[in-house]
Amino acid sequence: MPTVNQWSPFLDATTTGTWYLTGSAGTTTGCNLTTQCTFQAVLAALDDGGAEPVIYTAGVSKGRDFLWAGAVDGLRINRRVHDFEPDGVRISRAR
Repeated sequence: MPTVNQWSPFLDATTTGTWYLTGSAGTTTGCNLTTQCTFQAVLAALDDGGAEPVIYTAGVSKGRDFLWAGAVDGLRINRRVHDFEPDGVRISRAR
């Protein structure tokens, strides 16, 4: 039974779940859809002395095991927090 009409605590996706990269980055690092990695493993694989990685898109998935009915809010990427509101997305700096 899903929890309704209340927020869950913030989830830190850098310490839970798995991550993967697409295209040549996924192939090069080994962190691809087939072989997903921890966040720390993705960071280590990208720390090769080359140009800093750029995030073009981000997606959130919970998997196929249990029902999830909800929304994402307060999505933090680096130092920016993305708050999804009815009138659009507000972006602020993380504290």
